[in-house]
Amino acid sequence: MNSHSFRNIEPNFIMDIAGKTILITGADTDIGHAAAVGLAEWGARLALVGREQSALDATLRMANAEGGDAMTLAGDITDAAWRDEVVDKLCAHFDSPDILINCVHGDCAAALENAAPDDIREQIETNLLAPILLIRAALPGLRQSTTEAAIVNVTSASGLVGPPCYSASAAARAGLARFGEALRRELAADDIHVMTVYPITAEASLLVSDDVVAHGESTQSVAEALIAGLQDGATDVVRGGDEFAQLLDLNHNDARAADEQIRQRWQRRHDHSVGPDST
Repeated sequence: MNSHSFRNIEPNFIMDIAGKTILITGADTDIGHAAAVGLAEWGARLALVGREQSALDATLRMANAEGGDAMTLAGDITDAAWRDEVVDKLCAHFDSPDILINCVHGDCAAALENAAPDDIREQIETNLLAPILLIRAALPGLRQSTTEAAIVNVTSASGLVGPPCYSASAAARAGLARFGEALRRELAADDIHVMTVYPITAEASLLVSDDVVAHGESTQSVAEALIAGLQDGATDVVRGGDEFAQLLDLNHNDARAADEQIRQRWQRRHDHSVGPDST
């Protein structure tokens, strides 16, 4: 459904995923699950992270069936004690990680004044702070990689164009994107590549047409784009095709016009969900 746009592909670069040790969060659901299975097809060794052990076990079975070598590390990346231990557990089973992929997502739709402070804190911690601190914990191991090392952050198109009623989540997504950009420059001398992926998540649905929303953003297609971008050394993988690219350009050059376009979509969907007035 949606095409992807790679930005700043590294010329003459091809990352060989076979044999890479990859720590992937959110592997118990959606994009993380699909990415784990896809990476297994390329012969990766996988440490699968998620909160739900039963769902992780399902991902593990599928990954191993595709030729991968996987283990599970159930836990919550917002838990500081768990973060302190997870890389050591990976190294005890495999060796130092070569790639870290952050796929954890959480969002809550609410106007800011109606959002509970605890929900706002959870958005920032889950989508921004916890991934940053997990990367910090993994960096010593990534520096020991004897092949190409990389960090991938899966954020959202809402990190590029902010949708209404997802202000806290959009702030976290944008923060993780700018963090990744800064970290890529910080780690350039260490040959650790950093890439950001911007899928059309549920919170970003107001940024694309009703037709795009109706067909949905396939987690499989996002996972395939993630893997292709990783192999090509892209700095960013932006989903949504030409339609979202046009909105992104409009938001940069004429923010008021972008506001109106998004407002109209919001109003149409609100009217459709409420239905005709029966009184």
